[in-house]
Amino acid sequence: MNRTNLLLILFVLLGIIVGYLIFSRAPEQDNLSSLVADRKFAPNDIDEVYKIFLADRAGNQTTLTRQNGYWLYNGEYRARPNAIENLLDAVKRIQVKYKPPVAATDNMIKDLSAQGIKVELYDKNDKVLKIYYIGGGTADERGTHAIMEGAEEPYVTHIPGWEGNLRFRYNLKGDDWRDKTLLDFQPEDIASLSVEYPKQKNKSFRLFNEEGTYSIIPFYEVTPVINQAVNQGKAEAYLTEYEGIVAEAFENSNPIRDSILSLVPFSIVRVKDQAGLETELKLYPLIPRGVAIDPKTGIQQNAQIERFFIHYNGADFMLGQNRILNKILWAYDYFFE
Repeated sequence: MNRTNLLLILFVLLGIIVGYLIFSRAPEQDNLSSLVADRKFAPNDIDEVYKIFLADRAGNQTTLTRQNGYWLYNGEYRARPNAIENLLDAVKRIQVKYKPPVAATDNMIKDLSAQGIKVELYDKNDKVLKIYYIGGGTADERGTHAIMEGAEEPYVTHIPGWEGNLRFRYNLKGDDWRDKTLLDFQPEDIASLSVEYPKQKNKSFRLFNEEGTYSIIPFYEVTPVINQAVNQGKAEAYLTEYEGIVAEAFENSNPIRDSILSLVPFSIVRVKDQAGLETELKLYPLIPRGVAIDPKTGIQQNAQIERFFIHYNGADFMLGQNRILNKILWAYDYFFE
């Protein structure tokens, strides 16, 4: 065999070997790509996430959608900023902490099947970005079971630098997602307001804002008018208290709701903004046991009221702290020189 034929045979053999190596590694490369995808729970860019859908095995479903500067819960209510912040932080930073041992895998899959929360992330065009399931925590509560949609291998996940069970950030239900803000106005946003004390009529008043000049009159016609100039500084300082008034909790399922709402409220606060939209709060003091009430004024004797039940806009039943609400419970005569 001459030198030329030998080189030709070697060249062909080399080609066969290279081809074999390339094609034999292709499935391996695919498996590697799939493995990487199964481990990457966080989206590439959190700012691309415009909708988050959550569903658990008990039938609870939550849809959160990004709006102009806030998130909407189930297409109807503003979502609570703190709840959204915690959720987005988890969505953005969730990482695989470790791959569990084979012996633990079956139990993790059973956990995810029994109590997994399905997490679906979408962009502004409603395109799916990620789908995965969040399960329970590890024994030390420093990791959380999770698995990507369509994957076979579960992982223990976490947020680097934070210790705790991630499930709690995804697992809020119903009103727990809702914003508890009652009033949030700048003085210039308010066109008028009234504070009515049904059992203390002489303390009740109406306030009008006419381009930064404030006038105040009695709420009830039977109340004598105070013929003095309104202290404009006091009036403006009062209106600044209407920023960031937040309730403590929703109490819509409270069994005593109907009983409380059948009572005469201690106070009714109504605020109308420059666009003509009105917000109404009816306040009912949470009365400690054994406290006597003055039947003429409705005021509790020898007791420090810490909380009020609130009927918000004729719909929601909520609980608020007196130290916050008391800031807007002024009396008619306090505004005058």
